[in-house]
Amino acid sequence: MNAQSADVLIIGGGLMGASAAYFLRRRGVSVIVLERGLVGQQASGTNFGNARRQARNLQQLPLANRAYEIWKQLPQLIDDDLEFVQPGHIRVAYTEEQVGVLEKYARDTREYGLHLQMIYGDEMRARYPFLGKEVRAASLSPDDGHANPRLAAPAFARAAIRIGAHIFENTEVTELAKEGGEFRAGCSDGRVFRAPSMLVASGAWGDTMSAQFGEPVPLVARGPQLGVTEPMPYRIGPSIGVATPLLEETLYVRQIKRGNIIFGGCGRGPAHTDTRRAYVLPEHILTQFRQLARLLPPVARLSVIRTWSGIEGYMPDSLPIMGPSAKVSGLYYAFGFSGHGFQIGPGVGDVMAELIATGSTSTPIEPFLIKRFMQAPAEQVLAV
Repeated sequence: MNAQSADVLIIGGGLMGASAAYFLRRRGVSVIVLERGLVGQQASGTNFGNARRQARNLQQLPLANRAYEIWKQLPQLIDDDLEFVQPGHIRVAYTEEQVGVLEKYARDTREYGLHLQMIYGDEMRARYPFLGKEVRAASLSPDDGHANPRLAAPAFARAAIRIGAHIFENTEVTELAKEGGEFRAGCSDGRVFRAPSMLVASGAWGDTMSAQFGEPVPLVARGPQLGVTEPMPYRIGPSIGVATPLLEETLYVRQIKRGNIIFGGCGRGPAHTDTRRAYVLPEHILTQFRQLARLLPPVARLSVIRTWSGIEGYMPDSLPIMGPSAKVSGLYYAFGFSGHGFQIGPGVGDVMAELIATGSTSTPIEPFLIKRFMQAPAEQVLAV
């Protein structure tokens, strides 16, 4: 079959790949996206939907701020509604140690433009009467919000197609290589695609792609444990997370306008990249409901109507692989977002488009470079 070519090949049609395609086309760069299944079918469409900057690693905040500016422009930017709302995000604390964690984080993030509000005692009870009696304090990020993850990647893909991107679903890439200055993607059905630049944005499968270019990374696939209840009157505005000393959310909850409560956390389940299956463990759902009774007592009386999981790629330092290859010129990565990729997704796409189109980016991404996992000093970039 005849090869199809563009300026950039993107491997993976999740939120990162679809938004990168959109922003590349806005810069006049031709793009082909290859997706093994359907756009947004994997982690991009099965996550919790938190669009929060609070509780992120400080190194991610410049990227989160860039993404926040994009979220604010939706749906005008892509002419689509992602059910994005901004009722705020609160982190709550049960212990004095957790309160101290929230207070320190609030101080540390001021220089990044994140102005968190610590709320205690009677004021907290008046503003959030639904919180359980054990909650001692809450940290509010007033501009954060949440959106429907099932809508996000497909919406960016449709917007990219409208301005000239080519997106091929149900197209399984079986071989990647660089030959004579061009990247080659061979597919299971015999089709071949070529481009002088390539972006690997294939989520939990990113490590198998990077390994084909001599850059293996210690990515682990895991499955978030998520569920949704029957509807109740809409009373819970902000999305809610429980603080821990390591900033990991043991439980997270949000209510959508239809009244349903979406919840997650309390562990992760098995996820298998070979069979493309992830599983919810019953013990995690039971733990979630015990924690819901502590955090939001009224919610624990509701019936669960659905549970689900997805396949997410986790890095040992919880930071993504993002930026240029350390070995191969023209090769770029954006994967391994460790369960924190939804809010920053549009920012990732914008940053990667800027980097690929211009050779640099105004948003710092040095902490995310793949070279941090190289066992020896990074080799000189090869123009192969």
